Amino acid sequence: MRQRLTIILTFVVIVGVLVIINTVKYVKQEKLPDSELIPNRSTYHSGPTGARAFHDFLSESGYQVMRWREAPEKLLGKTGEKVATFVVIGTTRLPFSQEQIIALHKWIAKGGCFLLIDRDPPLRLLPKTGEWSVYSRLLDFPPLDIDPADASAMAKDVTPFTPVQPTWLTRDVQSVLPSRFAGRLSVVPAPLPSPSSSKAATGITVASRDDDEEEEALPLAEATKVSRAPVIHVADGNGALLVDYAYGSGRVIVLSDPYVVTNRGLSANDNLQLAINVVTAHEGLIAFDEYHQGRGATGNPFAVYFSGTPVLAIGAQVLIVVLLILWTNARRFARPLPLAQVDRRSSLEFVASMAELQERARAFDLAIENVYTRTRRVLARYAGLSYNSSRSEIAERIAARSKVEARQLETLMRQCEEVINGQPINWRQAVDLVKRLREVEKKLGLRMRARDARQAAENI
Repeated sequence: MRQRLTIILTFVVIVGVLVIINTVKYVKQEKLPDSELIPNRSTYHSGPTGARAFHDFLSESGYQVMRWREAPEKLLGKTGEKVATFVVIGTTRLPFSQEQIIALHKWIAKGGCFLLIDRDPPLRLLPKTGEWSVYSRLLDFPPLDIDPADASAMAKDVTPFTPVQPTWLTRDVQSVLPSRFAGRLSVVPAPLPSPSSSKAATGITVASRDDDEEEEALPLAEATKVSRAPVIHVADGNGALLVDYAYGSGRVIVLSDPYVVTNRGLSANDNLQLAINVVTAHEGLIAFDEYHQGRGATGNPFAVYFSGTPVLAIGAQVLIVVLLILWTNARRFARPLPLAQVDRRSSLEFVASMAELQERARAFDLAIENVYTRTRRVLARYAGLSYNSSRSEIAERIAARSKVEARQLETLMRQCEEVINGQPINWRQAVDLVKRLREVEKKLGLRMRARDARQAAENI
């Protein structure tokens, strides 16, 4: 037992030292301020460039909203069937792979609504019908010293945009105030495909900004549904702010400024109303893309929760210590030594065994007899009388030589003798009698148990 206790204490000390060392050496990374050059458009982010306020508003207003933390390929599965609108905000921290873009376009063609909110939306994400092209151009770029929390600086010299026609996306919208860095969308006819393209007869090729990238062609049955030109909803003299168009059985909505849905710009003019309109264009579940914002689901949420803290390092080190202890358990690192021969024989073993037997048999009279017999012998010796002297005589002599009252002592002795002679008693009364006998011993300074205590100490 002592060896195990030593191992346990050693382990606790090692863990404590590891915790102290990791805590002292841990340097908390300073939180970088929000910047329009490297914005954080995540719905988890509560800074001025984030979209947490918009997500929480939709959730608390009763809209079906979620944070999508899976790859876009999952949209084609059972989970994706519940999603009505898929929202991507700003330049994502993780790029879309070609396979993910193909899966996203297939999901749109099956009836999904894709909302892209970006100042310079990647053309690779926007499926093209072969008849029209939507692209964006920037009139101003964010300087290094711009503060995204400063609304006046973000919207400096900006004239509010107004709807160009009454549509479902512009209902209850009088004016929209984007930032001065908003992109301008343009809708132009797409160039005719080259005669050498063999896919023109069987489907529609989705073009991209890069000439060397092509996507998988959609089936002709889906392509025939794409016949309408893109619709401009909000614009100014330099171009459009909000455009949407049909693709297959679904729709694509492009908003050219994330500032409209950010925590700072959401309250300006009718920005909130416009944001609600575009995300609820299709009734159903609204999924904000967090996978490409670096918030993808992992197999270990515990590691994600404690990432950036010394907890993971401490846990790894503790695991190494545990494995080391398990590996060294029962391993001999020196010559074998014989086991120590411990003499287990003790007079206290007999006493303990007898006490257990008497307790099980409820023979409390025997227990009182064992204790009282020895106590009476010591009391008689203390009084200077023989063991067979009467209890009244012993009590009077002891009272004359000490502060113990003769009447109380004689009563105690009489009660013990009555129990020994057969008077019924329970365990509580037995314990009380023994306790009173020990108190008399203590008052008289009798150390009749010193020998047993000494023997017990020698056998440990």
